[in-house]
Amino acid sequence: MSVLPGQEPARSWRSRSRGGLAALGVARRVADDLAGGLSSPRVRAAARGVRRLLEVDGVGLADLSGRLVWVGQAPTGVDVMALVEDVLHSETKAGRLPTVAQPLHARDELAGVLVVAGASRMSPVRQMADWISDALERSRLEAIADQVAQSELENLRAEISPHFVYNALTVIASLVKSDPDRSRELMLDFADYTRYHLARHGDYTTVADEFHAIEAYFALQRAMLGDRLRVQIRVAPEVLAVAIPYLVLQPLVENAVRHGIEPRSEPGLVQVRGEAEGSDCVISIEDDGVGMDPAMAERILAGQGKSDSVGLNNVDRRLRYVYGSWFGLVVETAPEAGTRVVVRVPMFQPGVMP
Repeated sequence: MSVLPGQEPARSWRSRSRGGLAALGVARRVADDLAGGLSSPRVRAAARGVRRLLEVDGVGLADLSGRLVWVGQAPTGVDVMALVEDVLHSETKAGRLPTVAQPLHARDELAGVLVVAGASRMSPVRQMADWISDALERSRLEAIADQVAQSELENLRAEISPHFVYNALTVIASLVKSDPDRSRELMLDFADYTRYHLARHGDYTTVADEFHAIEAYFALQRAMLGDRLRVQIRVAPEVLAVAIPYLVLQPLVENAVRHGIEPRSEPGLVQVRGEAEGSDCVISIEDDGVGMDPAMAERILAGQGKSDSVGLNNVDRRLRYVYGSWFGLVVETAPEAGTRVVVRVPMFQPGVMP
């Protein structure tokens, strides 16, 4: 086969391409194995991947306690544990080629030690230490994000308004003698509402379960507001089984009633719709209430609104965390023109299961 000057054989190019793709696959698996940190049970698999990427005799990964996980051939005549201790105390490189130990950092703090045996150059070892440090930092940030999301969910659980609870129970009590059947129905609705709001759910539920809680809430609010509140709910059957983050829709419905309808003296309408649009599930909550300045809506979504509007910002952040920045809330509003909040989520998202 003839090859023009400056070119390389196609077979050689394909071989290098396959080798590069294989290395990317190994690197991805190493990052996954490091997700639990250097003390996790998967650190040995991570060390095997690092050894494969560096193509060296042996690799060790140690956490801050000095616990070392080693794979491959141990170096001859070198006290590996002494190198680890040296790095943990000095936070600088220890040893000489072909056996060296490099510090690993996460957020500028020492996180562990990488030990390499059989290395011929320092540059790949330093680059690998930097890459592992980045992977450890990413896993730390993801763990913090998980904690924040869980904390925000707990905040939503704790946001049942005492005013709402008092009014609901007052209405139920007033009907005990005059309309006992209605009183019992409302008590069951109140039980469903509080059970769903406070129960120890997982991170995700279904559209059907969220709508069941919404219907219980509307039943209680209609009993309290009477003819001042009208409700329309339309949800397509194909979206009922879609998995969504827990307590995403209900806070939006409560905001529509509390901030859209209750401030008015005349009757108001809240419409909730759910339907499929291509590969997305689109749910809208719309009221014809007092509305607000669009700039205020922006401030609320940015977390700069009043304390009683925290639900919108909370839901928006959780949606973006789960699905990405394209899937936050869309708020359409104007003074005296009502408010429409749109939630768009994928019909299916890997890892999102009720």
